[in-house]
Amino acid sequence: MDGNVVPLHKTPPAPVSEPGPTLTVVPEPSPTPAVPLWVRSGRAIQRAVTHERTREVGRLAVRHSMYVVGGTRIVTRRAWDGRTGARYERLLRAAEAQGNYEVAAEWEERLQRFREARHRRRMDLLKSPVDVAKGLAVGTGAGIGALVGLGVVLAIANEDVTDVLTPLMAVVEFIRLLITIVSVVWGPALRVGPLLALLALWSVGRHSQAAPNWALPANVQSGEGEPITPSIVVKALRDLGVPALRNAIKEMGDAGAAMLGPIRIAGCGVEVDVTLPSGVSTVEVQQRRRKLAENLTRHEHEVFITIPEAARTVRLWVADSGALDEPIGPSPLVTDETMTADYAKGRAPWGQDLRGDAAALSLYQRHLLITGLSNQGKTVALRSLALWLALDRSVQFLMGDLKGVGDWAMFDGLASTLIQGPTDEHVIEVTEMVEGAVEEMNRRIQAPPGTTYPPLIVLVDEAQVAFMCPAKDDQKRPYGGSKANSRYFMAVRKIHNQGRAVNVLMWQGTQDPTNENLPKLVREGAHTRASLALGTESQARMALGDKAVDGGAAPNLLRPGLDRGTLVVASDGITIPAGQSSITVRTHYIDDDAAKAITERAKALRDGVTTLHAIDRSEQRDPLTDILSVLGDAPRVLTQTVLQRLAALSQDAYGSWSFGDLKRVLENAGADPYKSDGRMVVGRDRVARALANRPDDEDSDASISHVD
Repeated sequence: MDGNVVPLHKTPPAPVSEPGPTLTVVPEPSPTPAVPLWVRSGRAIQRAVTHERTREVGRLAVRHSMYVVGGTRIVTRRAWDGRTGARYERLLRAAEAQGNYEVAAEWEERLQRFREARHRRRMDLLKSPVDVAKGLAVGTGAGIGALVGLGVVLAIANEDVTDVLTPLMAVVEFIRLLITIVSVVWGPALRVGPLLALLALWSVGRHSQAAPNWALPANVQSGEGEPITPSIVVKALRDLGVPALRNAIKEMGDAGAAMLGPIRIAGCGVEVDVTLPSGVSTVEVQQRRRKLAENLTRHEHEVFITIPEAARTVRLWVADSGALDEPIGPSPLVTDETMTADYAKGRAPWGQDLRGDAAALSLYQRHLLITGLSNQGKTVALRSLALWLALDRSVQFLMGDLKGVGDWAMFDGLASTLIQGPTDEHVIEVTEMVEGAVEEMNRRIQAPPGTTYPPLIVLVDEAQVAFMCPAKDDQKRPYGGSKANSRYFMAVRKIHNQGRAVNVLMWQGTQDPTNENLPKLVREGAHTRASLALGTESQARMALGDKAVDGGAAPNLLRPGLDRGTLVVASDGITIPAGQSSITVRTHYIDDDAAKAITERAKALRDGVTTLHAIDRSEQRDPLTDILSVLGDAPRVLTQTVLQRLAALSQDAYGSWSFGDLKRVLENAGADPYKSDGRMVVGRDRVARALANRPDDEDSDASISHVD
């Protein structure tokens, strides 16, 4: 019976569980399909082919095969040149490409003579068969007759008629023996001969490296240390990127070496003059110095390009690879303790030029300027010149070191004034020191004609500090700057203008030159200009001038740090090769200890020198005390020297003093000057005794205000 089923109990709903972590079912990876055999074989073959050993074997095979091919080509070319006029034609084209038509005409004449001689030889060959046949007939008959005659002599001597044919048969046997030897050797010779010829061709190709560059050994590919040969120079010029030069060399062919003069050994490198073809200027080669150096397998700093006197010619100096990185020997000032100096006639041993020859500089009546980037050896280069000159006892020094770290401390006791420090106060003192030298210069100029004066070197290191000093004096005149009221600038200019004539010379060392820290009028007033490494060509022109830079001087191409102590010098005081406007000098390094030893030797040559370390600008001074101070430890000093030292001590107080003023002060104190060896001197003992016996109440009366 049908009916609806009614549940007696309500079914409870299914419980809702809290959400838990989700589990991700990762399907099992499917098995990797097998790599086909042909793919694995291809990969193995690729690895084998691209392996370095395989490549090396391939390069080896190509290299030695190309040696044979290249050797064959070279031998064929040589044979062709020997048999034809090809060599003369190449040289003729080379001379025409250079624009040297006189040489071209000479080669054309030689070619014509060669062709005439070749024609005569060919005509002689037409007649040679008949002549050879006649010669063979005559020679054979004469030979047989001589052998028969010899046989007759033997037959008579031996009383045997058969000996008549003995010499003839001996010759026949000898000929048979030669044929036997040839028949035995001929077979192996046919097999070995081609191998020997192949070996000879391989040797010629190997000697000429006649293989692609990629197949050559690594040391040959790099070309490091490769000797400079005519072919290398011509190839380097051809690949320089100058179309006219490249086309001219292509027209010359193998005769491109006709552009080159002899390659001469020059110090640690070689030197060669290159006569450029018509249409190629020397500037185009100079501007590509780096590319030329790389083409010669050298670094840029190892190639120097200068312009000799010959027209359309450049002179290349190419250093041996790495030679310029080797230090030069010690200075003769250090090794020769007996060395002395002569300001007028001597030359300071400064270093070596690139050829390895000694570079010596004359300092006679020449203002000096040395500049460069910081920490490149400027102070050492400048100091080495001063150390040599200190060995001349007649030379006097006024020194200002505006760095103030003790680089010039060893000149204490040698220099009349030594100011050390970088502050504005030090600049003021240095400025007044230079102005005092100007007053001394004016005094010398106004002296009677024929009066001689000892050299006075006014040396300022780090002079850019003085030019950049913002301080002003009481009259609002700046100490620094380059205007007409700049005290330091004007004092230097005055010495540059007139100091040379009376042996008052200005030496300056500066850093990183600009128009602000090295004004144009100052740098152009120096007779000797030298520069270490610089940053730009414009700085090189500031340091050395346009003429030197246009002539090939390039201190901006020196390597900062690596070329420390290397200077480019423009001066008539140093020997510069003919046609050049500058020379590169690698200076000797003299450290502080060696410099102190040299100054001790210099001090032993002189009477005691009292060095002033500051310029006293006070108005009231005690003349007698100052005279005693400038006398130093010397028992007697020339009156002229006393006046100079007093002027250096205080220009304001003693700059206008004459011998009469000095004599009056000394006579009033009872310390009269007297003659020694015919010259007026001031005795130290007299001045010291007069100062000790002077009553105390007279000290104020002896002030400088009452002396005048």
